[in-house]
Amino acid sequence: MKRKMPALNALKAFEAAGTSGSFTRAAEQLNVTQSAVSRQVRQLEEQLGEPLLERHHHRLELTGAGRTLLRTLQQSFDGIELTVRTIQQKSDLNRLRVNAPPTFASRWLVPRLTRLHARHPALELSLTTHLHDSLADSTALDCAIRFGDGEWAGLESSLLMHESHIAVCAPALLANGPLDLTRQTLLHVLAGENQRYLTWRHWLDAARIDDVDTAGGYEFDLLDHAIGAAIAGLGVTMADRNMIARELAEGWLAPVRDIHVDGRQSYWFVERPVATRPDAARPEQKMSGPLQLFRQWLQEEIAAAC
Repeated sequence: MKRKMPALNALKAFEAAGTSGSFTRAAEQLNVTQSAVSRQVRQLEEQLGEPLLERHHHRLELTGAGRTLLRTLQQSFDGIELTVRTIQQKSDLNRLRVNAPPTFASRWLVPRLTRLHARHPALELSLTTHLHDSLADSTALDCAIRFGDGEWAGLESSLLMHESHIAVCAPALLANGPLDLTRQTLLHVLAGENQRYLTWRHWLDAARIDDVDTAGGYEFDLLDHAIGAAIAGLGVTMADRNMIARELAEGWLAPVRDIHVDGRQSYWFVERPVATRPDAARPEQKMSGPLQLFRQWLQEEIAAAC
């Protein structure tokens, strides 16, 4: 029997626009133009004979009919995605899909993966390093490592490690004795657009140094880049001791002073609640699956490094 339904692309365009509240964000999500999304939604409204979205300046608002349709589409698309994921897992039971912050992945996780492979040779890992993962919105990921306060709605999180910040630079800068920070270039890490982490201010307060101007210096969107710049001799950066263990051991970086400050945020292992996972109906896998093996290995590695 032929189904009397609107075009799938139009339904996907409306679902993305209705969920995000923006044609622009929907277009980015679907990798099409904003005008294409707007046109598909308009055609869907014409086909249904009902407005689905009220267009306001810089935002979209769902109508009553729009809310009803959006709710049904979300449930349907979630069901399709979950079914596809379950089918894929039948032939891919040993693969774990993980997202981690870029610096954590490159400096802490990847150098240890040989030990993970030796411990669990059957476990296969797919690692991504997106700044914002899709764990809450999609089953394409099994888990994530996140940097923050551990509070994410609808997800379960367990603490992995706290940050311990120290000021470091290339050893050559310390060759003539204690460093005068008022004459050095400070290297900063950005927390967001035009917003720095306040780590330098917290460390200077702990060191009881009050004559250093933190307004200047270089800025980087990743800690990894700031560390690289410090190794090259550009200036002094604040870095989490966990992320520069090798550089300290090899003598590529040296602490400016024997002072550290605890970070205001931490690294967390984040997963969906058990009831929402694709394998929730298979209780026998809950304690032996890739997710649990990986989490246990992470905790053991962190404990051994402390």
